Amino acid sequence: MGYGTSFSCDDIDAMPPTAQHTLTMKPILQNLVEMTGHRDHLRLEVSVLSTLQKLSGILEVRALELFSDGGVHFVRPRTWVENGQLVSTDSEAAADPRREPLEHYDALRECIAHHGDSALASPRKGRHMLWLPVWMHDKVSTCLEITQSRGFSAHKLEVLKGVFQVYQNYQSLLDYSERDALTGLFNRKTFDEQFSRHAVNGLASGRVDAVAEALPADEGPLTGEPVQQWLAVVDIDHFKQVNDRFGHLYGDEVLILIANILRSSFRSHDRVFRFGGEEFVVLLRSTTLSTAHKVFNRFRLAVQEYHFPQVGQVTVSMGFVSTARGSPVEILGQADQALYYAKEHGRNQVCFYDDLVTSGHLAAKVANDDVELF
Repeated sequence: MGYGTSFSCDDIDAMPPTAQHTLTMKPILQNLVEMTGHRDHLRLEVSVLSTLQKLSGILEVRALELFSDGGVHFVRPRTWVENGQLVSTDSEAAADPRREPLEHYDALRECIAHHGDSALASPRKGRHMLWLPVWMHDKVSTCLEITQSRGFSAHKLEVLKGVFQVYQNYQSLLDYSERDALTGLFNRKTFDEQFSRHAVNGLASGRVDAVAEALPADEGPLTGEPVQQWLAVVDIDHFKQVNDRFGHLYGDEVLILIANILRSSFRSHDRVFRFGGEEFVVLLRSTTLSTAHKVFNRFRLAVQEYHFPQVGQVTVSMGFVSTARGSPVEILGQADQALYYAKEHGRNQVCFYDDLVTSGHLAAKVANDDVELF
């Protein structure tokens, strides 16, 4: 075989293991160097798909997103190859026409149910599939799917799982760097990036048929009411008194429990951040003003009705605003104004910035980059 000769999957699998190793490792190592140079989950995902697509014999690679809607588990392609280019979806999960019930993927469903690390299936002749679920915090929200025309050899599986393990470990490192150590919520340094993506995706998907994922039927959009994106600032009322009276260990427990209530109160594609201390920020995507009021107040009531060990009752105040106009610092400033109005006028309530301006309770202000908002 001369230089420039290409090798098929059959050729490589027929070679001795040492020869297989020599032919496959160099390009893989080069791609791993590129892959681990990324500091963004989506770019890292695109990079690993590109790496896998270049391996011999691979017909198709996709990154699948796993999500629930109305109690049913679904799978949809999030990133895949189309006309030789890697592309990512920008549609809402619940409205994505490519979504399929997870029950259509028997091998993958069984793998996840048993906390497995891989699943194999051959749905029809000439289509052999490998699924590699990405486990994060004991849950799977992403899975790599690899398809080729013949069965996977032991050597091929070893190579694919090796690349995948590097990818999963690096995803975990990125996730750790983006999270608050105490609560596990996103930290403040990830806010700007998430806010930009939230705004772009919200504009792309801001239509009535895309907004009702995981919301009760009576909280769906009203006819003719515009769908928007919302930012809320949350503050725990009298939190200093909790620390002073019960100590910081109980204060930390309150923060963790509030974070848990936040997670359960919002959808998978909304974003929740801990900004430090007792302050949190929520990005609520693609819904109407009336629904935003209901969702934010539902969270407030969930906190009010929760019994916190030793501490008893805890309440929160919230201020929120549409993200349609202004820079992140301006929008944060407006939500912060609404929050402090709520705290100064009784606490344990949700205030909408535009209502306060319209009623004359607040004067419209424009924040500047030199103002420390929190």
